[in-house]
Amino acid sequence: MSITGITIDELRRMEDREGLVLQGCGGPLQDWLDGINSMLTQVGILKNGTQFENISTFQKDDTTCLLFPFDQSVQLDMGKFAIWRLQTHSDFGSTWLSDYVPNYLGGFVQEQKQQLRSQQKPDCPLIGADGNIFNLMGIASQTLREHGLADQAKEMCERIHNSGSYDAALCIMGEYVNITAREQAEQMDMQMQ
Repeated sequence: MSITGITIDELRRMEDREGLVLQGCGGPLQDWLDGINSMLTQVGILKNGTQFENISTFQKDDTTCLLFPFDQSVQLDMGKFAIWRLQTHSDFGSTWLSDYVPNYLGGFVQEQKQQLRSQQKPDCPLIGADGNIFNLMGIASQTLREHGLADQAKEMCERIHNSGSYDAALCIMGEYVNITAREQAEQMDMQMQ
């Protein structure tokens, strides 16, 4: 059995994983590992003699927390585990990793990149323009370049060329720019002057 220290940054990069987070774990961490394994075995959550063997510890402010990751070596009765987690929340601050990171750490890194991308999307007047996909792609690409997003323009064009359909290409453009009508863009320009 091992207990490995991890950083908050490492925790925020675990968007494809799940586990149990316990907060406020004072004292010897091995006692926590042994005690939780014993408790979960007694109530029938850990099945077929499996136990958590490799857990992680991290610090959030002045609080020591433990992460019990769900992996292939641990067999769990998830229904019982979900009820146990709710019942022990006030005692252990128990929560799922997928709830802990967004609520206590501001979200997973990948999630934040997507949010940042959507916040940076410039308005692009595609509605009312010639509907030829190459024309629309050129307008969207030019809009991105004008806003200092040349790398995103290149990435968007590559994805559109590989998309295989008109509808898919439009959806890809919508990931990079806010699709607007020419009239909206002209009104925005007039308001900014």
